[in-house]
Amino acid sequence: MSNVPEIFGSLVFSESVMKERLPKAIFKAYKACVNEGAPLTKDIANVMANAMKDWAIEKGATHFTHWFQPMTGITAEKHDSFISPTDDGSVIMEFSGKELIQGEPDASSFPSGGIRATFEARGYTAWDPTSYAFIKDGCLCIPTAFCAYTGEALDKKTPLLRSMRALSNSAVKVLKLFGIETKRVVTTVGPEQEYFLVDKKLWEQRKDLVYCGRTLFGAKTPRGQELDDHYFGVIKQRVLAYMHDLNDEMWKLGVLAKTEHNEVAPAQHELAPIFSTTNVAADHNQLMMEFMKRVAAKHGMYCLLHEKPFAGVNGSGKHNNWSMSTLEGKNLLDPSKDPYHNLQFLVFLVCVLKAVDDHQDMLRVSVASAGNDHRLGANEAPPAIISAFLGTELTAILEAIADGHEFEEGPQAYLNLVKEYLPEIEIDNTDRNRTSPFAFTGNKFEFRALGSSFSISGPNIVLNTIMAEALDDAYDYLAGKENLAEAVYAYVKETYNAHKRIVFNGNGYTDEWVEEAKKRGLLNLKSAAEAIPYFSNQKNLDLFEKYGVFMPHVTKARTEIELEKYCTTLRIEVNTMLEMFNKDIMPAFTLYCKELLSNIKDKKALGISANYESKLVEKISALGDQAYEASLALDKVSEEAKLVEDLAAQAMFYRNNVIPAMDALRKPVDDAEILMGSKYLPYPTYGELLFGINE
Repeated sequence: MSNVPEIFGSLVFSESVMKERLPKAIFKAYKACVNEGAPLTKDIANVMANAMKDWAIEKGATHFTHWFQPMTGITAEKHDSFISPTDDGSVIMEFSGKELIQGEPDASSFPSGGIRATFEARGYTAWDPTSYAFIKDGCLCIPTAFCAYTGEALDKKTPLLRSMRALSNSAVKVLKLFGIETKRVVTTVGPEQEYFLVDKKLWEQRKDLVYCGRTLFGAKTPRGQELDDHYFGVIKQRVLAYMHDLNDEMWKLGVLAKTEHNEVAPAQHELAPIFSTTNVAADHNQLMMEFMKRVAAKHGMYCLLHEKPFAGVNGSGKHNNWSMSTLEGKNLLDPSKDPYHNLQFLVFLVCVLKAVDDHQDMLRVSVASAGNDHRLGANEAPPAIISAFLGTELTAILEAIADGHEFEEGPQAYLNLVKEYLPEIEIDNTDRNRTSPFAFTGNKFEFRALGSSFSISGPNIVLNTIMAEALDDAYDYLAGKENLAEAVYAYVKETYNAHKRIVFNGNGYTDEWVEEAKKRGLLNLKSAAEAIPYFSNQKNLDLFEKYGVFMPHVTKARTEIELEKYCTTLRIEVNTMLEMFNKDIMPAFTLYCKELLSNIKDKKALGISANYESKLVEKISALGDQAYEASLALDKVSEEAKLVEDLAAQAMFYRNNVIPAMDALRKPVDDAEILMGSKYLPYPTYGELLFGINE
């Protein structure tokens, strides 16, 4: 068994390590930088770099890297050794403050949305001292921001930090109205990560899983998740061993891995950490996804992070539990025991509603991808319609304020299941709503629409920025008012009435809600192709520019990046489908039909009925013909997609023409799979993949 307190953070240059290794004045300067935004001089950086290097070498590191998060959605790193030559032909180990603060990777091969031409290669990485350095694979990893030579951010960390700064500035002003003095407000996130585990040898036999991360063909298995027996079920020993090793790796890196369990679908699981500041949580989630894959490989398994690896069973998401706290740790979304009289909470609560309502489009854009299109609205994840769940008590409080009357709180409710044996259970004031994309869950909001492969940076950039705008609106309304309480209730009433359409506490999976949302004027952007162009709407260009998160040309560039990613993802899936069909599936059809025809011939020669084989070969042959025609149609329409020059139009062409053509090819292939003998199938079935991990 691991000694968790002993190994936790052992590979992190944490605050406790800094206290031991840095002079007091240097450590104080570092803390002022992190908490107050004070500058770090080169002299301070040199001392920190030397201490960091000595610590890393003691831990076995030989190299360092500026670890950053480009627009690819994964992390990037270029390793440099600590060695420096001496005059006598030997080497010493050096690491300067300049090397700590600034790096220069090639920026030409990372997505830029046209901001940088291919031949313009220079880019810079800049140390982010708010996220601790750590050791991975014998390399000191320094979390950094990444920008172009001309200064535009080419990563996800830079705008995330800017959005956190914007929200902090706005929130600090509002808190002062309530007599709460703090230097900074931070957003916090606890991202719950869902994933699938399959046997690696089976994964290797599926080109679609290897190239695309999801199955493009595959008939439904006789048993899926219908029995509801996998969710929270006993974890298989092989998976449990994987989870133990994954936890150890996470704990060494200072990731607060907390909760693990089986998810709804067979072979599906979840790992959830304790809350961290949003910037650190984003770094940690990237590490979590990386180590999920590498630890799985050690156990002969492969970790699938695609949003929908298997048709017909639940896909995987990532629940973004988001809140705000002062530097001193006060949670600003904690309603307290008396939320009706908690003026500060009420203001922050209705600001969230205003932000979500005013910027439904941006929240939907932030979770838009080709993979996530398979989940949203599929009765397994939140619908594509953005709404907010508050629960009965908070809704009743806001309705009371809107109606101009006092809210009367009922007595605390309890459950007593078996009075003689079981303790009394205190009932929460509201139930949870698993169908809501943005649900209040006690002292935080849970944004449930993220896909499992997502970087959490994008959605939180949006959340922080739109909240900054809403808080500024609240400040403008409340500042200077003589009777603050009276002004707060007036503001809450006005804001809630203006934005109550975004509140929905019912079942988001029903057709009735779709109709109701339409009546309310809420957006229903069913696909990423429809959603992504909203990123560059003028109001969003203005919003991001106002808060210094993106300049308009950068927002437009990121829109282009996401549209291109959507089209490229589908293009790869089409190419994989056609290759699998032409090289593997059609030959399997032919071989099976040949075997059946041979049996028919042999039986007829003996005067034996071959009715079964005759009917079966006829069905397989007909499905093969149907699939062949569908493959030609898919090839044709995918070539037509390439001719559409405008990216937004091309994305819609893929959505409206290519995806239906892919579905048309898949259906006869899946129908034939059910009829074919196992030894003729060119790839492992769903049953083998989903139930292939034994004890």
